[in-house]
Amino acid sequence: MLQDMPTLTDVARLAGVSEITVSRVVRNKGPIAEATRSRVLSAIETLGYVPNRAAGSLASSGSQLMGVLLPSLSNIVFPEVLRGIHSALAATGYQPIIGVTDYDPAAEQSILSSLLSWQPAAIIMTGFDHTEATRRMLANSRVRVAELMDIDADPIDIAVGLSHRKAGYDAGRHLIERGYSRFGYVGHDWDADRRARLRYEGLCTALKEAGLALHAEQRFAGPSSTIAGRDTLAALVSASPDVDVAVFSNDDMAVGGFFHCLTAGIAVKERLALFGFNGLDIGQSLPLPLSTVRSNRLLIGKIAVEKLLEGGERPAEKLIVDTGYEIITGATA
Repeated sequence: MLQDMPTLTDVARLAGVSEITVSRVVRNKGPIAEATRSRVLSAIETLGYVPNRAAGSLASSGSQLMGVLLPSLSNIVFPEVLRGIHSALAATGYQPIIGVTDYDPAAEQSILSSLLSWQPAAIIMTGFDHTEATRRMLANSRVRVAELMDIDADPIDIAVGLSHRKAGYDAGRHLIERGYSRFGYVGHDWDADRRARLRYEGLCTALKEAGLALHAEQRFAGPSSTIAGRDTLAALVSASPDVDVAVFSNDDMAVGGFFHCLTAGIAVKERLALFGFNGLDIGQSLPLPLSTVRSNRLLIGKIAVEKLLEGGERPAEKLIVDTGYEIITGATA
C-alpha cells in the first residue's frame, strides 16, 4: 500500500527543530549549527523527504520532465542507451534531465533527490544497486521508474534489459562447444559493476556443468578500460601461459587484451582466444573482429520510455522486459 509522501513538517518533527530551520537547511540559506544541520539531513534521509521546487514556479510543468540517471557518458554503452531514450522522446513533448553518477550509489542518491524536487513524470535509472534512501525517495514519490540494462532482480516499477547471468552462461556454453577448456577471466572492479559479476557467475556455472573450472583469473581494481584490459591480460598470461581462451568483463577490456597480443606476438585465436561483452563497434573494427555478446542498447532506452509513457500511475504489477542479446561469433574465439 502506498504511503503518504513525507512533508517538511514530518522532517522538523523527527529532527526536533522548527520548519523554518528545515527550510533553511534544504535551501542552504542562513547560518545553521553543524549539529542541527546533521540532524535535519539525517531526518531527510530516514524519511526519504524530497522538497518540491516546482511548486509556484513559472517554469515548464514538472510533468513534462523525465529524469535520466546514467553511470557514465565516457563508456559508449550508455550514450547509445541515451540515443534510444532521445529517439522515443522526440515527438512526445517530454524533456530529459540527465545526471551522471560515476557508478556511485551515494552520488545517485544526491542527484535523484535534486531531480525529484522538480516533480518529473518519470525517472530512468541504471541497474538495481541503490541506497536505501534512494529506494525510500522513489517509493514516496510514486513517479514511474524504469531500471535499465538488467533483469536479474526485482524492479521498483519497470526493468528493461537482459539477464547478465544468462549471457555469461551462454557465452561459456558457446566457448565450450568450440573446444576451449583452459579458461581465463580478465575483469574489472565488481563493486562498481554488478552486471559484470553476474556474467562471471553465469560463466562459472557453465564451466561447472561441463566439469570445468576457471584455470586462471585476473581482475583490475578499477573501472574498465582498454589500458586495464591490456595490462590485466598481460598479468594473466604471465602467471598462466597455458590458458587457451580469455573471457573479458566487457569489450573495452577485450580490445586492450587484443592490443597486448599484438605487442607480445601472441597469435589471437590460434594461441589465445579472446571473448568480450557488449558488441561495440570498436571491437568489430579490429583486424580480427572480436567474438562477443551484443546487447540491444538502443532498444533498451527506447522501450523504457515507451513503457513509462503508457500510464502516468505506477501500477501494482511490476513489469520486466527482456530485450535479449546476440552472440557474435567473430574471429577471435
